Amino acid sequence: MLEARTQDITLQAEREKRETTEFIEILKTIVLGIIQGITEWLPISSTGHMILADTFLQLNQPKDFMDMFFVVIQLGAILAVVILFWEKMWPFQRKTPTQPAVRWDPIQMWCKVVVACIPGAVVTILFDDYIEAHLHTPTVIAAALILYGVGFILIENWNKTRTPKVQTLAEITYRTAFLIGLFQV
Repeated sequence: MLEARTQDITLQAEREKRETTEFIEILKTIVLGIIQGITEWLPISSTGHMILADTFLQLNQPKDFMDMFFVVIQLGAILAVVILFWEKMWPFQRKTPTQPAVRWDPIQMWCKVVVACIPGAVVTILFDDYIEAHLHTPTVIAAALILYGVGFILIENWNKTRTPKVQTLAEITYRTAFLIGLFQV
């Protein structure tokens, strides 16, 4: 009788520990979601901040799960942008019979986005394994975030009194789009 009672108490304690661990994991996930939600809208690396946060929070999940988690959590932010800017981004719209069904401004914008993605795609294809092995560490990421943060401040201060050459998305040239892509690498 005493042995059965001891076993029941042990099972109950294990269940409570598991439930507490699961709750803490959910809280960690919520914190990562908040970090992603805030940093995605700022000109800073949301991925870098999530990797650093995960270094401290340490979700108890396999690496494959974490890789997929980071993709899925960022997909939510990307979908929010698509929903928010759908009218501007979608080229196939007809509001009146006299309005053309295809608008060329969004098509040109998407072509420029593709051009801007080329440098990142090339670097990823050629150096992904090296980057993952040597540069995907909390120390390197923290140093890069600090370095780029200081760079942003210096560039913003330098540009305070300058007149921007580009005022609208339509004014961005394919060359400028490519240069933007180079700076995204």
